[in-house]
Order: sequence, then structure tokens, then C-alpha cells
Amino acid sequence: MDIYAEIARLKKEGRKAALATIIQVQGSVPSYETSKILVRDDGSIMGTVGGGCVEAEVWSAAQEVMREEKPRRMHFNLNANPEYDTGLVCGGSLDIFVEPILATPTLYLFGGGHVSLNISKIASIAGFETVISDDREAFANRKRFPEASETYAGEWEQIFPRLVINEFSYIVIATRGHKGDLTCMRWAISTSARYLGMIGSKRKLIEFYNALESEAVAAQQLDRVHSPVGLDIGALTPEEIAVSVVAEMIAVRRNASPPVPPMAYRPKNAVAS
Repeated sequence: MDIYAEIARLKKEGRKAALATIIQVQGSVPSYETSKILVRDDGSIMGTVGGGCVEAEVWSAAQEVMREEKPRRMHFNLNANPEYDTGLVCGGSLDIFVEPILATPTLYLFGGGHVSLNISKIASIAGFETVISDDREAFANRKRFPEASETYAGEWEQIFPRLVINEFSYIVIATRGHKGDLTCMRWAISTSARYLGMIGSKRKLIEFYNALESEAVAAQQLDRVHSPVGLDIGALTPEEIAVSVVAEMIAVRRNASPPVPPMAYRPKNAVAS
């Protein structure tokens, strides 16, 4: 199998991997420049950069690259470190670039109103695929959201099973009413989505927490919700709110902000007033 075809397959399945490439060679080394090894998220490999201790260190670094989602450059001086000599090398040095292979992040928007309309546009520009769902066909269709990869219209409970949520998924809830928001939130907190945000006031969040806690929903699940959603930039218009929401998603995507809101945000034992 071609290594790039395998990368495409992994990305389609929403899996992580790391690709290591020899980018510079000096002297005699056990492989050649541009040699590659693909390390999958289950630890399996495809290809080689020469085997031995060098490859073992690359494999170990690949685990960190996948976890941190940041590339790394590695230098190996085979002359200076006899441990790298497995009988296959005569000496020399090489540099290896290890880069993360990640699925395209997908934003699942629940509700196709004015705010969602702008969030979808800005998220698409920022590199997110968008999937739009609404219980009204007029608010979830290709004409209204031409940039969306998919749109779904119908009862929420019929839409949920059709969605494939993984660690590259981002969820924003902005339906037309509290009932739809609560239904979507109840489902969303049970998923493996990396980010979960909901449009609304702190009062609304407190009401939802109280309702879900009465249903014996675990506190850890409720603590995942970003609400009020978005970075605090003083946003007022739908366009400004969209910018703040996508900015928060980017912060989570780039590990500039924790994927789970601080515990202090959660209104424990609070009563709506």
C-alpha cells in the first residue's frame, strides 16, 4: 500500500498518525534522504528510516508528536553515538522531520439561525469542515449553507445516530429554543467531541445543569461545556459572536486553551434566578 494512500485512509477514519521523513544526510547512514516511516496511533508502522535505535527513537518521538499535535526535527550523529551502530552503518549523521497527521477538524452546528450562518462561514475559512443540523428543513440545506460538507434536517433524535463524532469533532449548540438546546446538549456531552459549546446566558446554563444533574448525569460530563460560548471580546452582532466562537475553537485546536473549561465555570449547586 502507498504510504500517502494510508495517510488518506487514516484521516478519513478520524485517526492520528505521525510521518517521519529523512530530510538531510551527511556521510554513510542506514537509509537515504526522503525515506519515510508512518507511525499510526495504535503503534503500528509503515515504511522505514533505516531501522535500529534511530527508528526506535523516531517511533517514541512520534507518540509525543501525535499527542502534542506539533512537529519536531530530530538530529542523529551516528559517529558520536556508538549505540546507533547496529552493524548497518559506517558513520555519518541525519536529520529527520516528524510531523503529525491529523484528520480535518469538523464543526457540528446544531441550529441554522443567523449566528450559525456566520459561524459556519468563518469556521470554513479557518479550516474546519462544517455539518449543519436543524429541525427545520428551511434552516438546514445546501442553499443556505453552501460551504457545509453535509446538512441534516429533521427530529434531533433521528439526526444524532447519523453523525460520526470523534476527537477531531467540535460541537456548537445554537438551536431555536431551550428545548432543542437541552436535547442536543444531553446527547453531545456523551460524545467524544474535543469541544462542546452552547449559545446562551449563564442563567440558561444553570437551568440545564440542574435539569441534567436531576437525571443523574455525571458532573464530569457537564464540566465539558463552554457556555457562554466563545472568547470574551465584547461581541454583540451575529458576525462578532461567530468570530469569538471560532477563535475559541482555534485556541482549543492549537492547544492554546484547554479543551475542557475551568471547573470554576461550572455553577455547582447553583439555582437559577
